[in-house]
Amino acid sequence: MSLTFQPDDDFRTHIATVDAAGKRVWLYPRKPSGRLYRARKWLSYGLLAVLFAGPWLRLNGLPVLMLNLPARKFIIFGQIFWPQDFFILLVGALAFVLFIILFTIVYGRVFCGWVCPQTIFLEMIFRRIEYWLEGDAPQQKALDRAAWDWNKTWRKTSKHALFLLVSFLIANTFLAYIIGTDELTQLITDPPQAHLGGLASMGLFTGGFYAVFARFREQVCIIACPYGRLQGILLDKDSLVVAYDYQRGEPREKLHKHVARTAGDCIDCHQCVQVCPTGIDIRNGAQQLECTNCTACIDACDSIMDLVNLPKGLIRHASENDIANGTKFRLTGRMKALSGALVVLLAGLTLLLASRSNVAATVLRTPGQLFQKTAHGTITNLYNVSIINKTNRPYPITLRLLEPAGGTISLVGADGLQLPAQGIAEGVFFAELPRAALRETNQKIRIGVFSGGKLISETKTKFLGPVQ
Repeated sequence: MSLTFQPDDDFRTHIATVDAAGKRVWLYPRKPSGRLYRARKWLSYGLLAVLFAGPWLRLNGLPVLMLNLPARKFIIFGQIFWPQDFFILLVGALAFVLFIILFTIVYGRVFCGWVCPQTIFLEMIFRRIEYWLEGDAPQQKALDRAAWDWNKTWRKTSKHALFLLVSFLIANTFLAYIIGTDELTQLITDPPQAHLGGLASMGLFTGGFYAVFARFREQVCIIACPYGRLQGILLDKDSLVVAYDYQRGEPREKLHKHVARTAGDCIDCHQCVQVCPTGIDIRNGAQQLECTNCTACIDACDSIMDLVNLPKGLIRHASENDIANGTKFRLTGRMKALSGALVVLLAGLTLLLASRSNVAATVLRTPGQLFQKTAHGTITNLYNVSIINKTNRPYPITLRLLEPAGGTISLVGADGLQLPAQGIAEGVFFAELPRAALRETNQKIRIGVFSGGKLISETKTKFLGPVQ
């Protein structure tokens, strides 16, 4: 017979990091340990290595990832995306958002606890510096309450100096993802007065990261992160989350030696609460908005279960229905529908990427110019052309009229264009058509962009002329 669990819902009226007077309650989570923490730690180290090495890695001579918002240039896996590729980026962003939604519906907020940069930086760098210099939670509390003597001064000073240093390294890394390593190196090596704007940006980035990881900390996950707020509408009773098995654990009772136990398996040791980085009690029920699914409470509870010779898994990955009904995890109709939509989006994104041209041309009729008749009976229109190179190699460019047949293109002031690597070439040209080729006032024409005799891109525009 299943047990109906009715936790005290008072915890839903406030958060653990704010007291009744509205004052911040500083958290001192104990240092976690256990198999899941070890796995999370090695995953975090791998992700940190990728993050810090990322701006320096090259693919096809280009950074693996660079999101240059001021220049509106994005490099992803060695491929350059310009504003003309906005539709591809939009489909990619939609696929990414849908993936996050699907992942959250099925697996809960595991991204927050295992992959999110905020969690990795805080738990695997800044808190570990704190544990190293100030000790575990009890020692940290004692140090904060102690008078300012030499021991407290050097520990606090060293900690915050290291916090600033790490924040500076993180700021430089994120800046490298925006402006590139070449500009970052120049920014660092040139005199400060030569790059006052860049120096100010670096200072703001460093100060922002320091403030977040030295003071704001878990408040980012609890009150600031929009993804954390979304889980309230994404999760349901079939979502896989970190959950307390109240069927086994209730009623709670302290462990007493030499006394037959008639209560549940939870011995009310509060170890799960003491290791929680957001200060919640997981036993209040699943799907608490503050829970990041970091699994620290699972490790803490499993270690206690080992000590008291009880089965592990009192706190584990499970859905609410798993706990209430003893059912196994299954894919629901909503999960299947979202999976199908995700597959369609990914297929569309793959098709767009496969058909994407490395060179994109935009041709527009010159404003204010009408068609002209030549002495030998042809019609000409004047056009402006802009060609963008999305690769890291230059191209010599010539233009040809592909449709209709019999037309020619003449560049103004040049025989051809030179398209620089990652650059733009612009020019003006006349398109000339025989009158017999005109079928309508605004005739569609197709223009090819050639390099070394090979068609590398094409575009369409309109040709204005008299109809016979």
